[in-house]
Amino acid sequence: MHSRVMGRVGIVASSCESRFASTALSGPTVELEAEPDDPMDDYKLLIDLHITADRQGPGGEAETRRAIELSGLSKRRNLKVADIGCGTGASTLVLAKELDAHIVAVDFLPDFLDVLRSRAARAGVADRIEAVNASMDALPIEPGSLDAIWSEGAIYNMGFENGVRQWRRLLKPGGILAVSELTWLTARRPAELEAHWHAQYAEVGTASSKLAVLERTGYAPIGYFALDEHCWLDAYYRPMQQRFAGFLARHGSSDAARAVVDAEESEIALYQRYLAFVSYGYYVARRSDDAL
Repeated sequence: MHSRVMGRVGIVASSCESRFASTALSGPTVELEAEPDDPMDDYKLLIDLHITADRQGPGGEAETRRAIELSGLSKRRNLKVADIGCGTGASTLVLAKELDAHIVAVDFLPDFLDVLRSRAARAGVADRIEAVNASMDALPIEPGSLDAIWSEGAIYNMGFENGVRQWRRLLKPGGILAVSELTWLTARRPAELEAHWHAQYAEVGTASSKLAVLERTGYAPIGYFALDEHCWLDAYYRPMQQRFAGFLARHGSSDAARAVVDAEESEIALYQRYLAFVSYGYYVARRSDDAL
């Protein structure tokens, strides 16, 4: 899930590893009834807004395939890959189609996993995917058992350095890490943009700072690229805007629902003003042989 969204809901269960998920119009339903003072109200509204989307954060199938190409995994067989914070499966389905692999798709919201299972069945790859309901900081995966770890727009919930450090032990020697992470594209940014994103995620940094983190936590970086604006506008923001009317109608245009829409519109406008300065960076690295 897009980091700003989960920041607004307090990073429930220490994760937005779930980048959002299923409900209402197609697939399993998330229960949205709550007491007026229930602190989960805003969280449930956000799930309802994002749950039927193809993806719950910036990205794209071509970008996932590009990361696969950088990783070199397509040449290997009988892989075991974890997609951590898989949400409804935007990246999981690409991995299952492109790799000879058993994919362990992890998310802390079972509703998201229900949608993933349905999407996998329709795509004919259900037999390659194991859906696991767990938090990204308590993964039921044996150390040293994974050929690769994937995580698009989700490592934010643990923090980049903490996440790559903890996940390293799950990889086999030479195993691949591929993650997308909020990244500054320039050394200097407009004050408005910097204040907004630092308030949401203190670890937002340049690509050079992220690559340095990877090197000091036991990885050898092998590839990096920034997501283009179409990954934000065409794949994420514009489809979301098309859902606003139905979302408001379902919630009677309540003040809380309008506040969610206003916040999203504000972020979209901010991105469009400053898209030359910020994006998600996609980082591909290999676990180094040296023990830390």
